[in-house]
Amino acid sequence: MQADETDQSTAPSGRLVHKAEVSVYVAFIGAGFAFASWASRIPQVRDRLGVTPAALGLILLSIAVGSLLSLPATGVIVTRLGASRAVGASALILACGLGVAAVGYRWGVVPVIAGLFVLGFANSIWDVAMNVEGAAVEQRLGRAVMPRFHAGFSIGTVLGALVGAGMVALDVPVTAHLLGVSLVIAVVVPYSVRNFLEPVIHETHHDVVPRKALAAWTERRTVLIGVFVMCMAFTEGTGNDWLGIAMIDGHHASPAVGTLTLAVFLMAMTGGRWFGPGLIDRFGRAPTLRVSALIAFTGLMLVVFGHLLALAIAGSVLWGLGAALGFPVGMSAAADEPRFAAGRVSVVASIGYTAFLAGPPLIGFLGNHIGVLRALTVAAGLLALAALLAGQTRPPVARPAPDAQRIAT
Repeated sequence: MQADETDQSTAPSGRLVHKAEVSVYVAFIGAGFAFASWASRIPQVRDRLGVTPAALGLILLSIAVGSLLSLPATGVIVTRLGASRAVGASALILACGLGVAAVGYRWGVVPVIAGLFVLGFANSIWDVAMNVEGAAVEQRLGRAVMPRFHAGFSIGTVLGALVGAGMVALDVPVTAHLLGVSLVIAVVVPYSVRNFLEPVIHETHHDVVPRKALAAWTERRTVLIGVFVMCMAFTEGTGNDWLGIAMIDGHHASPAVGTLTLAVFLMAMTGGRWFGPGLIDRFGRAPTLRVSALIAFTGLMLVVFGHLLALAIAGSVLWGLGAALGFPVGMSAAADEPRFAAGRVSVVASIGYTAFLAGPPLIGFLGNHIGVLRALTVAAGLLALAALLAGQTRPPVARPAPDAQRIAT
């Protein structure tokens, strides 16, 4: 009788899964919208504060510091609260942090740093929780959808940037704009996540998950998936940060062509995330990711060593397509076993996000000595490593649950 009740409780209808899928899209789009909204007003914040580019870089680093400090604990937090409450609470906290920065920049640097630190801290919890829920929905649907959720984040960044550009054009004050964004995030996201499947997935495993969330750091497969994600994240982040500059400095392209090449790269990545799940369903994770890494490697080599501008632009398309699936599919692989998903996703995210922190200064340092274009070859080396590690994303062999093992003995 107890088994029958468990089966019924863990078999939500197609309607519930669909509602959860929509809610996950809202969470991803909302995260991208909030981040891009802040980014769209950085020039005005900089002008008001009157800081140098170096000082601005240190101010913006507070986001990364907040994220990295919270990431190691996110597995426990998401496990204790559940994905729905974790996303809802972190959305409220992020909205508060954004609001502090939006109001505080009028008085000086310290309130901005404090607000951005809170924003980064909340963003990590939000990110891990929505990836855990996205993987749960993916498992219930029985097909790959995680890359499309991450494409939703990209759509959110586009929406945030467009709204921000409109606010600048209309001369809307930074404070009014970002407080409005904070209000939207604080209302829409917590309301939407009520449809998450999380309570159904985790509520029967409270005795196992907290311990496993901490033990995930000692699991070989989890750590290697984290290294794979780090390699792919470095490749993605390097393209975002340095491709336009590399085209201008290395290929002597005009600023407009450099910006256009970056746009082509971003569109290729978004397209790869939207259409890539079909390839994963057909060929499997590991083969698809291995080929993806090799495609990105080929594209990056064309960008760096292609002597024709057209070849470099074509290479940026391959680079974007190849880099598209690594991060989201790595998150899916970390969440293969729902009971342990929060801890493992936290570990993979913690390792992977170091690429976004270390990547820009590393390429910049090398760029000072050998040029930005040649410095991009660091990403090529990491792509070769990613191709070797892609096999770690295969679903693990099913093992008896700890309770079942105790009963058997």
